[in-house]
Amino acid sequence: MSGKLEVRDLNVVFDGFRAVTDLSLTVEPGELRFLIGPNGAGKTTLIDVVTGRTRPASGSVRFNGQELVGRREHQIVRLGIGRTFQTSVVFEQLTVLENLDLAASFRRRMVGLLRRRRGVSDEVSRALETTGLADLAFAPAGVLSHGQRQWLEIGMLIVQQPSLLLLDEPVAGMSRSERDRTGELLREVAKDHTVMVIEHDMEFLRRFASTVTVLHEGTLLCEGTVAQVQADPRVQQVYLGRSREEPDEPAASPAVAQGSPIVQEASS
Repeated sequence: MSGKLEVRDLNVVFDGFRAVTDLSLTVEPGELRFLIGPNGAGKTTLIDVVTGRTRPASGSVRFNGQELVGRREHQIVRLGIGRTFQTSVVFEQLTVLENLDLAASFRRRMVGLLRRRRGVSDEVSRALETTGLADLAFAPAGVLSHGQRQWLEIGMLIVQQPSLLLLDEPVAGMSRSERDRTGELLREVAKDHTVMVIEHDMEFLRRFASTVTVLHEGTLLCEGTVAQVQADPRVQQVYLGRSREEPDEPAASPAVAQGSPIVQEASS
């Protein structure tokens, strides 16, 4: 159920500002790909193009051979692409089970929505087990911890049966144990789906990433394993250079701080 994403010669311009320049990359089926870079590197813009929220000035984005540029957001969702945002979006008054069931209804025919259902569907049951939320199935989503809400949102994507999941900073604000559980969840999801993760938590990346793509000022800086990325002089220059030149800029992510793990290890 996984899919292949191919981005070729992508350019995105906002009022004369080049947010993405000549970007090309490929994410293979079943891959767990991490996408990193300083703020303003073009990470979210890339995801916006893939999901149809932003139209590029030029370039191609293909998913399983089908061109995405020019398609509407709902059409892209129907092709099997799901996305989470930095802010979790769940229905707090509904139970965990009801949130998942509502998300699963996306794939049902209208007659199925009108017919009263008995019991829990197979896809919802699997999502409860995969996300570790089975014991909280009848709890209101509003009582969940921050990490549990993120897992619920991932579950709400899974029940829609996408081939590609795009996750925007899924572990932001989580405790250490929640981050570890999320990493294991992503590995489990990647067994049946292609997963691309925007992330700033370098410790999390070191533990769970296999392939990393680094963006800088809208261009592809480098790709490779975590070790290869950390050892790349261009990556070291970007992070060390930014931390020296912009000491008063709010440290929005560990990636741009001089004391971040990627810099510490690359420099040691």
